[in-house]
Amino acid sequence: MTRRIPSVMALLLALTMTLATGCKKDEAPATGDEKATPASAKKASANAEKAPANAEKAPANAEEAKDDADEKAPAAVDTATLKDPSKATAQAPDTFVVELKTTKGPIRLDVTRSWAPKGVDRFYNLVKAGYYTDVAFFRVIPGFMAQVGLHGDPAINRTWRSANIDDDPVGQSNTRGMVSFATAGPNTRTTQFFINFGDNDRLDGMGFSPFARVQPESMKIVDSLHGGYGEGAPRGRGPSQARIHAEGNRYLKADFPELDYIQQAVVVEK
Repeated sequence: MTRRIPSVMALLLALTMTLATGCKKDEAPATGDEKATPASAKKASANAEKAPANAEKAPANAEEAKDDADEKAPAAVDTATLKDPSKATAQAPDTFVVELKTTKGPIRLDVTRSWAPKGVDRFYNLVKAGYYTDVAFFRVIPGFMAQVGLHGDPAINRTWRSANIDDDPVGQSNTRGMVSFATAGPNTRTTQFFINFGDNDRLDGMGFSPFARVQPESMKIVDSLHGGYGEGAPRGRGPSQARIHAEGNRYLKADFPELDYIQQAVVVEK
């Protein structure tokens, strides 16, 4: 199934499009080309006179070292949930912050459950399971949106491809910085989401329900995501969602080496 956000010039066409390979419609700003619609420790001083000063600095350095270690620690992965979407049932907090550690820098999202409860619960469970580790922004259309959420492991893609959740009523608008799931039609949200670059309120009437907002200081990172490949196949020269499903990151990293990735997604505040 291809999920994507409709192209700026062909939103309605994208929503009804079906892959020639038999995949579902792209998830529009939910789905991309095929889914309708985006430290080191300091050296100890050998000078005895400096020893007291260095000793005073030790606790601070130790904390810095711990922070560095936390930054570099691999994302925790809940393998059981990744292999069985039926286990992704935790209810999310009313509000929380997710940090997307990307190849361009950190992007922080303020997530509000009341905006789209079903979508937020799904996003929360995916983040907690470690789903968004080494996952590409495979469809980035400057001025429109950046789409992400197909896994780098084809086996994980197969597992989640039909793990749909029902729609939420649209309570917020798809304006700049808002985050929504991609869809392939009614009640087809799975794992793909997009970040709006511009004011795309026309998507509101198409059922795209925002569930989070990018913190303002993070938008410069969003704006810097590589968007040189454009729309995906078959309409453009960008990545094919069908091939991402089938081949994962092996295909993306070989044929689209400039794509940016979420390296890790973590809940940093509740």
